[in-house]
Amino acid sequence: MAWYAYCISEKQAFPELARHRKPIPLETVLGISGNQVFLYPASDLAIVVSEHNPAEQLNQKSGVDHARVIADCFKHSTVLPFRFGTVFQDDETLRKSIRSNQRQFQSNLERLHGKTEMHLKIHVDDCCRELDKHIPLEGVGKEYLSNLRESATRQRERQTRARAVSFQMHRMFSPLDEEVSCRLTESGKMVLDIAHLIDRKCVERYQNKFATTSAMMRECQLQISGPWPPYHFVHRLTRGAHVSSQPVAAAAQPVAAAAAVATLAPAAALKPAQMEPVLASI
Repeated sequence: MAWYAYCISEKQAFPELARHRKPIPLETVLGISGNQVFLYPASDLAIVVSEHNPAEQLNQKSGVDHARVIADCFKHSTVLPFRFGTVFQDDETLRKSIRSNQRQFQSNLERLHGKTEMHLKIHVDDCCRELDKHIPLEGVGKEYLSNLRESATRQRERQTRARAVSFQMHRMFSPLDEEVSCRLTESGKMVLDIAHLIDRKCVERYQNKFATTSAMMRECQLQISGPWPPYHFVHRLTRGAHVSSQPVAAAAQPVAAAAAVATLAPAAALKPAQMEPVLASI
């Protein structure tokens, strides 16, 4: 039997597992294609799975279902989300994969215990947009080199502006950790995507701080979302750690395409934004 994997959780968060060594249904929770979700015990871990037909194609709705199951589990326990499309071909493959990475999984659950992710999206006017319109994209000789220098100067000015806003957000919200990316839009805005890792008990305080910050920073447009499972920070902790999985059938959406080796990473369907190295894309 193939298993579709949603996330790894803390076994102690589900007392019903104490009396069972085989998978048990997670009541009231349905997964992809309406399949029953199970808690699969593995030492001190609980793997959240559902039965899977390898011939079944995954689509965008499957991604939404994947994210919903993870969100439901996050209400009760710390979770390490699997990448969307992760399938284990049988029980032995699942047990072997978890066993080979068990120490790291347990360590990551401990590091993220009691924490959640909040997400800020900040729209800032591009200070160099008008100047860019007057810099030719091509040229020769001294003129070309001069254009390159001007373009590089604009890039540095954008980076300085983005770093200043990012630093201001860090100082105001005082997160435990953060992930930041920045990109330009066709409408003439710079967009900063900021993921903050905070204690779950501080969510209300964070939301109040957001309301205050939005009123202060009238030159920027701020949006907030969360609390989320700590997707971006799971990705950081598990970078380079692999679990074996069976490739699933090609899906209608690129996000559903599964590789032969699946990594523990943010679930694509629920990620608030596509994170890249800070300021890499401007």
